[in-house]
Amino acid sequence: MATTRKKTSAATAAPVTDVQRPPAEVLHAEELARLKEADDAPRPPGWSLSLHAVRRFILGDDALGVRRKFVGHPSLVDRAMVTLATSRGLMLVGEPGTAKSLLSELLAAAISGTSTLTIQGGASVTEDQIKYSWNYALLVSEGPTPRALVPAPLYTGMKEGKVVRFEEITRCPLEVQDALLSMLSDRVLAVPELKDEEGMVFAREGFNIIATANTRDRGVNEMSSALKRRFNFETVFPIGDFDTELRLVRDETARLLQRSGVPVLPSEELLEVLVTTFRELRSGETAEGQGMERMSAVLSTAEAVSVAHAVGVRGYYLRGDGGTAADLVECLAGTAAKDNAEDLKRLRGYLEQRVSRRKGAQWRALFEARHLLPG
Repeated sequence: MATTRKKTSAATAAPVTDVQRPPAEVLHAEELARLKEADDAPRPPGWSLSLHAVRRFILGDDALGVRRKFVGHPSLVDRAMVTLATSRGLMLVGEPGTAKSLLSELLAAAISGTSTLTIQGGASVTEDQIKYSWNYALLVSEGPTPRALVPAPLYTGMKEGKVVRFEEITRCPLEVQDALLSMLSDRVLAVPELKDEEGMVFAREGFNIIATANTRDRGVNEMSSALKRRFNFETVFPIGDFDTELRLVRDETARLLQRSGVPVLPSEELLEVLVTTFRELRSGETAEGQGMERMSAVLSTAEAVSVAHAVGVRGYYLRGDGGTAADLVECLAGTAAKDNAEDLKRLRGYLEQRVSRRKGAQWRALFEARHLLPG
């Protein structure tokens, strides 16, 4: 675990570590300790905290000094926790960038004390990468023994009673997905190479699986109906309220800029322009209710935070300020347009037709910087 030190900036004072992206249980260790000390509610078998404490960890508790980490409906968090306390797995689905992975990480950290038993789905993932593999030097010299076995996340999660996270499960081949069936139904993992009781791993209390899937990946490797029956599905929706999204972008940008050594934030007006732009391009509708062309690129809140972070870094390290509308155009080009020429045309049309009519210094500056778009 990295050594924690204190660092203060003009953005937000918070403990930082030498690790660029510490896991939730490290980043929020103090909050978890306070919640555990004050937790007198009943806990499901194998859980580190009660459902009440897990809820406070995710949604915040001012009395205990626990900040809100996930912006979503409290009932979604409640249903997710109840699912994980049963024998069914939890499947979080939704558009990219809606904080599915964040929610799964927070749940795992609060329930099991660790969020690092994680499988990243992809076309190259194999069964041994999610179950177990072998130390081949020991395998050759000793044969298949427990000492030669190299545990993967599912093996460890079942043996220790921990929550396992399976990110982007639908990007995995079907045979890898279906390897979960016995673990979710019978709660057992067979190791045929080992004999007798050593060849069967029975899940301890606390074990469960949280999987995530992007709706845009639907049809890539569609889950079998048998596997779907082992999961409860919960949809994570984009943030609907402007003020809530703006507040989240501001807070997360402040945190990221602090970690990047940037002591100033983009102005509030510039962040409002950024969030408005993302919401309108994402929905295909202006704030006034007028229809417009919708972008095909993912314009999630997470992407808005990334752009705001880049604007702040660009402004501070190139000029010593908090970023400008010109920086926003430069950063938008690589995020909103990516490699789609049609999206670049839509973005240029938005700046020329919609932004030109807006009042305010930052909107005018954004319109004047439209020439910075490539092409």
